[in-house]
Amino acid sequence: MYKLQAIVSGRVQRVMYRDFIKRKARKLNIRGFVQNLKDGKVLIEACGEKDALNTLLDFSKKGSLLARVDNIDFALHCVKTCDFDKKFYIKF
Repeated sequence: MYKLQAIVSGRVQRVMYRDFIKRKARKLNIRGFVQNLKDGKVLIEACGEKDALNTLLDFSKKGSLLARVDNIDFALHCVKTCDFDKKFYIKF
């Protein structure tokens, strides 16, 4: 089990980016959330298998049709348990 934390910058708010990430994460059976930050960036926190999280990270770099991803700062760590007990969701 691995945990991903990523901060995504660029044109990633008001362009369906969070919904895009949520749909991809659910298809990959990843738990966690995606959230807009006040500075215009987006936070992704997720738990799952390493391959699935790497796939989500690849999708995060592409983004939704209207998004423009300039940069992603991320960390991927091995964990014993997942902090998230429900399906991937959009945190408000």
